[in-house]
Amino acid sequence: MTAGLASGWCENSQEPTMNALPIDQNTLYLVTGITGNLGSSVAARLLDDGQRVRGLALAGDPAAARVPDQVELHIGDVTDPASLAPFFDAPGLDLVVIHCAAVVTVNAGYSQLVHDVNVDGTRNIIDACLAHNVRKLVYVGSTGGIVEAPHGTPITEPDHFEPEKVVGYYGWSKATAAQLVLDAVRDHDLDATLVYPTGIFGPDDYTFGPVARFIIDYCDGKLMAGVEGSFNAVDVRDLADATVAAIESGRKGEGYILGNERVSMPEMLQMLSQLTGGPQVTTILPAGAGKVLGRAADLVGKVSGRPIRMTSFAVYNLTRNNEFDSSKARDELNFNPRPFAQTLADTIDWLDREGRIDAKAA
Repeated sequence: MTAGLASGWCENSQEPTMNALPIDQNTLYLVTGITGNLGSSVAARLLDDGQRVRGLALAGDPAAARVPDQVELHIGDVTDPASLAPFFDAPGLDLVVIHCAAVVTVNAGYSQLVHDVNVDGTRNIIDACLAHNVRKLVYVGSTGGIVEAPHGTPITEPDHFEPEKVVGYYGWSKATAAQLVLDAVRDHDLDATLVYPTGIFGPDDYTFGPVARFIIDYCDGKLMAGVEGSFNAVDVRDLADATVAAIESGRKGEGYILGNERVSMPEMLQMLSQLTGGPQVTTILPAGAGKVLGRAADLVGKVSGRPIRMTSFAVYNLTRNNEFDSSKARDELNFNPRPFAQTLADTIDWLDREGRIDAKAA
């Protein structure tokens, strides 16, 4: 098995990180979604830079135990404005907010929870930013909220969002929330920058997102075939670097796509075999067959009440146009994601250490 790079929560280092923020003890960085893969990585990066970090976590979140002592942890909920008041209370300090908290789902239909967190929660964060005169807001959106371009045309950053034209309620919620941020820039002169990651994966993904689940299913022998399509996912550590860079280098009211190379399903399956020593899966179902199976899975999930991963929306995300233009982020945020294969190797290494897979047995 290919060994991965060291990752995870980091102690404050003596050497500054590349493109490190200047250390300013008069600035407090507020990170929502501190226990998530991206939120925790952003916090780790800020700690490496020697910054003061305050994180927001839900009551009862077991992942809160992994938040390092250097982070001032607040229990609260973005859907509850009253719980945000102490989170934003920092007399005499400049506040910078990185809003990572969101609910991600592979189900395309309406979800009250998705609406409450992704839309109303973002509105509450914006209101708190305006009330406390924060210096900067960095909002973590999603390329899922951007209207898809035809296959063969790279997708670029929009100047406004059209929620009704995107696929899936999650995409609708992220498009709606991003437009709320842009409206606050226009109407209230809020200094806000938006970043739009494609897929997020890498070590320390204790939410076990789509790529991690894909790896686990493969190593468990549950992946008998792939669906014709592709992946576009970025190492969470590189996303954290770009998100932190957006604090100083991101322009007001501008958005930045944070994407990676497009990796086809056969390429992904070949990498998995090479990195784990497991058998290569060579059966690739046509996109049309995958969509039929996805709709069938939707029905099974609705009848059984059990969560289903390979939904029609999950199939859509594989078969959609996954070509994204990140040149703006490269030029302005110094965004330079490591190769997909390297992050895949690091993620496999981490899952192996966590006991979630046995790469050698695979």
